[in-house]
Amino acid sequence: MLPFTKSFEAEKRKALEKLRAAMERGDVDEDIIPLLGKFNALPSYFTTSSCSGRISVMEMPNFGDKVNAVWLGKWHREVSLEEVLGAVRKHRKGQLWFLVRSPILHVGARTLEDALKLLNLAIGAGFKYSCIKSVSERKLIVEIRSTERMDVPLGLNGTLWVDENYLARIVEIANAQLRRFKGKLKRLEEAVTRL
Repeated sequence: MLPFTKSFEAEKRKALEKLRAAMERGDVDEDIIPLLGKFNALPSYFTTSSCSGRISVMEMPNFGDKVNAVWLGKWHREVSLEEVLGAVRKHRKGQLWFLVRSPILHVGARTLEDALKLLNLAIGAGFKYSCIKSVSERKLIVEIRSTERMDVPLGLNGTLWVDENYLARIVEIANAQLRRFKGKLKRLEEAVTRL
């Protein structure tokens, strides 16, 4: 056992307070709340951050510049072509991107053994990019992440580079990826009972 067991309880209390506040503000993806509850009910784990996965349209000065990026559309569910077109029409300046991001969870673990048990469980549920993200004297953090992702450039400075048929195809692919990773989240939720 690592020497940070005592501070684990304090870290868990802080994380749960932050989660409650975020839920009251409506800042937590609703479909991931049951999974968060299952993790946080376990004595050896707590969640620090999460996203249930999303499809988005984003405008940014340069790719990767999240500080100055603007969401034109963001959905944690399947999306229609009309919704994506509505978001694309808002584009005025910078780069226009269509993005898909798989779910991501950061989970604190009490011991290295607990972290490894969670890591193996997550990988077994299909979250192949999961890893032990950090180890400090206060806590171990396991990152649970899947492989689904899309980064599609759509335009620049108000000019669209693709037509509606192309957009329809990438929306179709994005929705298929979303269904896939939402299924993995359900498998993970069922598997957590084995921890």
